[in-house]
Amino acid sequence: MRADSAFRVMWLLNHTSARKFEVAMLKAIGVNEIYTPKVFPSDPSFRSASVDYSEDANLSIPQDDLARLNSINWYESPTPQDWEIANKYFDVCFFIIHNVETIKTASRYFRGSLLWRAYGQPRDINYTSILQSLSRDIGNKWIQSLGSRFYFAQAYEHLASVEDHFLQSRSLYLPLGMMDAQPTNSWEGNDPTILFVCPDIACNPYYRKIYEAFTSDFSGLQYKIAGAQPLDVDDKNVLGFVTAEEHQSNMTQSRVMFYHSQEPFHIHYHPFEAVKVGMPLVFMAGGLLDRLGGVDLPGRCTSIKEAKNKVTRILAGDSALIDSIRRSQTVLLEAMRFERHEPVWRSAFDRIRQDMARLHEEHQQRKRRPKRTRIAVVVPIAYRGGSLRGAQLLAQAIEHGSQQHGEPCEVVLVHLEKGYSDSDFADLPVSIKRRTFSWKTLQASEARRAMRYSGHSNWEPTANSYLVMDDGIKHLQDCDLWVMVSDRLNGHLLPARPVVHMVYDYLQRYADILSGHSDQLFLDAARNAEQVWVTTEFTRQDAIQYAGVPPEKVIKLPMLAPTFKRQTLAQNLERRGYFVWTTNAAPHKNHENAFKALEYYYTELSGSLECVITGVNSKKLLSDPPKHLQELMARLENCEALMNQLSWQDDLPDREYQRMLSNAAFLWHAGRVDNGTFSVIEAASLGVPSLSSRYPAMEEIESQFSLSLAWMDANDPIGMAHALKDMESTYLTRKTLLPTAKQLSTNSIDQLSGAYWEAVRKCL
Repeated sequence: MRADSAFRVMWLLNHTSARKFEVAMLKAIGVNEIYTPKVFPSDPSFRSASVDYSEDANLSIPQDDLARLNSINWYESPTPQDWEIANKYFDVCFFIIHNVETIKTASRYFRGSLLWRAYGQPRDINYTSILQSLSRDIGNKWIQSLGSRFYFAQAYEHLASVEDHFLQSRSLYLPLGMMDAQPTNSWEGNDPTILFVCPDIACNPYYRKIYEAFTSDFSGLQYKIAGAQPLDVDDKNVLGFVTAEEHQSNMTQSRVMFYHSQEPFHIHYHPFEAVKVGMPLVFMAGGLLDRLGGVDLPGRCTSIKEAKNKVTRILAGDSALIDSIRRSQTVLLEAMRFERHEPVWRSAFDRIRQDMARLHEEHQQRKRRPKRTRIAVVVPIAYRGGSLRGAQLLAQAIEHGSQQHGEPCEVVLVHLEKGYSDSDFADLPVSIKRRTFSWKTLQASEARRAMRYSGHSNWEPTANSYLVMDDGIKHLQDCDLWVMVSDRLNGHLLPARPVVHMVYDYLQRYADILSGHSDQLFLDAARNAEQVWVTTEFTRQDAIQYAGVPPEKVIKLPMLAPTFKRQTLAQNLERRGYFVWTTNAAPHKNHENAFKALEYYYTELSGSLECVITGVNSKKLLSDPPKHLQELMARLENCEALMNQLSWQDDLPDREYQRMLSNAAFLWHAGRVDNGTFSVIEAASLGVPSLSSRYPAMEEIESQFSLSLAWMDANDPIGMAHALKDMESTYLTRKTLLPTAKQLSTNSIDQLSGAYWEAVRKCL
């Protein structure tokens, strides 16, 4: 909320010459409080940048907030909190895009008017293509979402003519000029050299090409090359950094300036500096100088041959040509005059103020009839057991988090039509709606058409086909965000809405669990997502290092663990006759070492507790073992001491699983690597201790939930067997070390859901 009614502008640029003109222009049209940034990237493209604190004294905002604003790099990664400070004081924000995070965060968090300041680009690119390249075609949606709060603030009236409609339709002409365009006639021209400006020669291929063309075209003539050079150039005529006095001397004493550019949408300041001091300017036809009055000037050249001829004559002292050029070229300064542009700026800001007043009224109307955000939590394959419980917890966390923030949203749990019954969702709150879907495939041409209908006017397919979710309504397009529970998609998802992937692990990095090139589809899904959510640092590092997701897109959120009501636990402490092994048929579950450990536990250590095996498809380990276990299972079937102690329960309904687990001595987790198992948390909620393999994700679970887990080495079957034997005599003691229900509640949805809603808000 605004702290007061003063009209203020953030001018988030550091270009020295542009700042002098535009800050003065803002003041001339009545804007008295202007913020300028104090941090800019260490990048050659900011060679003309500087910092100026002079406007800070005119800002009527608290010093602490001003200090915070001055510490921010607005070009790279301003945070939501940074923009909240801006929202307290500022109505208008000028910006350029150096990093896509600027427009991404500004469009989401800044509530005032946003002006993308455009000074022009080379002819082979435009601002539309820059935005699409940086944002993977999402940026135009960000801008369109701003409506009339966004302006393409072009410095020259024709820049928007080469942009796509979403920029053209929001163009605002704010001409660039010079503070003082009055000729000084201080030129003397005593040094018979060409002054040519070309920065970044050694580090920028664009300017390197210009330098090579100039030195070739004007070989044999004396020249000086001005412009910042971050890297040394092996040419004694390349000046590099010079002092202000040296620069002024070069401008007044050099005989002639040659300006090479034939770019119709961009121009530099130095030709106007030359004209102002009175130095003859020889320039190429076809560039922006033509539009600014240079078409009929004698310094204009249609070929390099003509340019070299005129430059040679000027260097030789051809006074007639020199006088003709100097006398006529002052017309170029007319296009830069401050007084000429003031009415245009004033009219443009009248439009901004009118749009702001209209938007304020529309906002008040929306507050009276607010639209609720709808979030889809999508289970893309037929997950059951803990994975399905995790999806339901995720949906609840988003809903509860939105309520905590005073921004209640509607959450829809979306799952496949087949493979579920109503009992699978018995614990889902009635406020969370369910919706079923089936996967459909669109060919590239169909996908393009569908995206056009969805408002993505610039999207182009990069794959032959795309997946869509057919929910019988609008293919989930009535939802504002799709949160996919995993990245396991067997094709490219059509990104009609922003997509988030909740990725629990990258097991394929550690175990041979995928066939063919299916892994590439999963990695592509994560890379193309708006965000990737993880719940452990272990998986966060995998997402960055293995999947190649940019670190800023990987959001680590607290684990949401299902807990069971402890009243289902019998209240006596009698010794129990079994322990529970939760597993499934996946290769990473470490079955070979687990069965070897069980064999040793029963045959060599006289283990007395029965092993109850449960989990999705766990019975297949006996009836239809995977190839790598067939020989082991065949041998173990003949081990009567082992087989008599195993109880195969397969996948139990939740209620039955809870009853069985609550009466167990302990829970055994024998997996080798994954994102951790929530079964140890479920067990603790029922007062049952756990024996677990020790690996990073399980250590993170232990750290968050304080479960007092007993540890074992998943790669040492004999050690695992001894750990099982030890649990026989210690599980009763370990029960006393478990967290209480109150302690576990500190990790409940009520406590953790706020972080989930914060993550959602960044994607809306």
